[in-house]
Amino acid sequence: MPQWYLGTIGFGYKDWIGTFYPSRIKQKELLPYYSKVFNTVELDTTFHAIPRKTIVQAWAAVTGIGFKFCPKTPRLITHELGLTGAQGLMQEFLDSLSPLKDKLGPILIQLPPRYTHENLPGLVNFLENMPQAYKLAIEFRHPSWYNPKTSELLAQYKVCWVSSEFPNLPKEIIPTTDFLYIRWIGVNGTYKQHTHERIDKTVQLKWWLKIIQPFSDTNLPVYGFFNNDYAGNAAHTCNRFKSIVGLPVAEPQTSNQERLF
Repeated sequence: MPQWYLGTIGFGYKDWIGTFYPSRIKQKELLPYYSKVFNTVELDTTFHAIPRKTIVQAWAAVTGIGFKFCPKTPRLITHELGLTGAQGLMQEFLDSLSPLKDKLGPILIQLPPRYTHENLPGLVNFLENMPQAYKLAIEFRHPSWYNPKTSELLAQYKVCWVSSEFPNLPKEIIPTTDFLYIRWIGVNGTYKQHTHERIDKTVQLKWWLKIIQPFSDTNLPVYGFFNNDYAGNAAHTCNRFKSIVGLPVAEPQTSNQERLF
């Protein structure tokens, strides 16, 4: 059976208060509460800026043993610089994460749709200069990357090819290292509010579990993250998938939890 690490993309959503989080919860209580329901989180906040070490220390302090943080590489590195000349900034980013210690999971490198296979030399140079101590997961958003040469490159550097449910990209798992990383994203802006699930994704999630199952006997770590735009509320959909997988579901305790199903 895989080692499941299932959570959401971000955790500090106001729309979740009263439907996932208790109604009177304070901002500083969000992450401790979240970490009692899920065992990992993809940090979307790091996409916007390199975090201060004091903030990272606080994240580590309020989560339990075994919890994993999967930080998203800052957009300055991935989107604005396109990985070119970004070694110094990447090292600064990695240094900022040092307080996480063994709570640091894979680091997500999400590349923009305009980053095509023609940018391969820049990607190779970036990977060659990355310290080997870190686990990396790369998400491509241009179809030109979907070829055997890409999987060979990522396998060479022991980097995970991120699987995702994202428009116009193949829905498949391409194993390139010793863990899997899956993102259920949806279309940005699909739902104006994220208080509860708007659509039942059970059929799709059962299909994903089916294509994950060939790796079930390998004890492979599987990191999976849900976005609010996938079904309306990432936390509830993550719990839905945990139930499908057969994992214990720690239901949040709220005073006015609203559910569609």
